[in-house]
Amino acid sequence: MAKINFRKLHRTIAPIIFLPLILSALTGTIFVVGETFLEESEEFEDIILGIHQGEFLGKPLVPVYILLVGLGLIGIIVTGIIMFNQKRNNRLGNLIHGKINPRSIHGFLAPILFAPLLVSAITGIGYRIGRAWFNLPKEKVEILMDIHQGSYFGSFLQMIYILLIGLGLIAILISGIQMTGIFRKRISNV
Repeated sequence: MAKINFRKLHRTIAPIIFLPLILSALTGTIFVVGETFLEESEEFEDIILGIHQGEFLGKPLVPVYILLVGLGLIGIIVTGIIMFNQKRNNRLGNLIHGKINPRSIHGFLAPILFAPLLVSAITGIGYRIGRAWFNLPKEKVEILMDIHQGSYFGSFLQMIYILLIGLGLIAILISGIQMTGIFRKRISNV
């Protein structure tokens, strides 16, 4: 039986879902903060939520978009957990001793955020798929959205929770994409 290279799988999935996850993190954070404190217009909230859900692809593709992005995030989380368990580096020690680089930031934040991100992905998928494909009434699946948004914390702590998760995901994505070397300068032999 062939051994799965989780690092290669992780590095393959990450760039594919980078942009949708950045959009999701930004718009989800903006939506909750705007809804809680900024009293944004309903039109603005609809635009932000539309971007968050991938409505730019057309309404019929929203559940497919959410499913694929959510499964991509789950895939990254699972492969990341496996890699973390296979090779435990002292990333906290690197941060304390001033060795701050994308790898140490990524390795420090990812284990902290994996559970909330996993819960967010599963509940977001469940809510959208339940509503779109199984025609479940909003009242039946509203608990999934409450969990997805951290509503059980109350409005102020919910906003803090969403800010931490959203900004944490952005930090993980940016540090992770930097580790791939996509943005490194190429030395040409001219």
